[in-house]
Amino acid sequence: MFHEPSFASDTSEAGAASSTSAEPVTSAEPLDAYSRAVIDAVEHVGPAVVSVYVGGSADDADRARGGAGSGVVVTPDGYVLTNEHVVQQTTTARVAFVDGRNATAVVVGRDPSTDLAVLRAQATGLPHAALLDATPRVGQLVVAVGNPLGFESTVSAGVVSALGRSLRSRQGRLIEGIVQHTAALNPGNSGGPLVDSRGRVVGINTAIIAMAQGIGFAVPATTAQWVLTEILTQGRVRRAYLGISGRDRPLDRRLVRALELPLMRAVEVMARDADGPAARSDLRPGDLIVAVNDLPVDGIDALYRLVSRTPLGTALTLHVVRRTSSLRIELTARELG
Repeated sequence: MFHEPSFASDTSEAGAASSTSAEPVTSAEPLDAYSRAVIDAVEHVGPAVVSVYVGGSADDADRARGGAGSGVVVTPDGYVLTNEHVVQQTTTARVAFVDGRNATAVVVGRDPSTDLAVLRAQATGLPHAALLDATPRVGQLVVAVGNPLGFESTVSAGVVSALGRSLRSRQGRLIEGIVQHTAALNPGNSGGPLVDSRGRVVGINTAIIAMAQGIGFAVPATTAQWVLTEILTQGRVRRAYLGISGRDRPLDRRLVRALELPLMRAVEVMARDADGPAARSDLRPGDLIVAVNDLPVDGIDALYRLVSRTPLGTALTLHVVRRTSSLRIELTARELG
C-alpha cells in the first residue's frame, strides 16, 4: 500500500537540510576572524620586512652566491634589526624590499650574545614596524613574517607556547627570555619579525629546532629594543663582568647544612682574568660563589644573568664559601671588553 509522506517527515528533512546548509556559515565565522587577524597583521608589517643579502647583491644573478636572511625596518631612516648570524663578520650587506627596491646597508653594530645585529639601509622615508614594549602572553596569536627571496613576505601563524626559554648563542652564552612559538619558520626567516595581531613586533625570530615539530624561537622585542638603544647611543652593547672562569659545582650536603646555604649548587672559580674586576678583589680560584647581592646563584648561567644585568660601576657583594668558611667579598662590576 502506498503511503504519502507525512508533513512531520517533510519538516524534519527540511529542517535537517536547512541545518546542514547553515553549518558551513557558522563554522566559517571563527576561521574568517582568524584569517582577518593574520591578514591585518601582515598588511601592517609586511612593507617593513626586508631580505638581507651578504656576500653578494640582491640582484637575480647574485642570489645564489649571497647568503640570505630576513630583517625588519624599525625606523623611517633605515635602521634594520636582524640576526647576528645572518650578517656574521661582514660590514656591509644588501637589503631588498617587498616593492622590488634594494639598497646598500651598513652593519652599525652586532650583539652575538643575543644573536641580534643592527643595519642602516641607505634609504629614507621607509615603512617601519613598532617594537612592542610589553611581554606577550602564552596562547596569544603571533605571525612570523620573512622576506627570504626579496620578492614578497612569507607568512606563518601560530601562538606563543612558552615564555622565558633559554638558548645558547654561538659563543656559548645564554640568550634568555626567549619567546617560544608555533609559527612555522624557514631558514630564510631568520631575523624576520614575530608580530601580534596588530602588526606590532613582539620578537625577532632567531632559531628553529629541526625535527622538533616546528618549534620556533624569537628574541623578545624588549631585548631587541635594549640592544638597539645600546648600539645607537653607545656604539656597542655594554655588559658588566667579573673576570673569572668558572664551572658548576654540586655542594656537599653537610656543608650546606653547616653554613645554612640557600642551594645545593654553586659556581667554582677556576681562574681569574689578570685585568678583570675579580683580580682586584680577594676572590680566589677554588672559591665557591653561592650568591650575589644576597640573590642565590646555582650555576654559571645564573651568575652570568645576575652580573650582566648589573649597571656598570656598581658594587657587588659575593657570598663565597672558601673551604669550610663563609665569606663576603666586595668588587665592582666593569664593562666586558
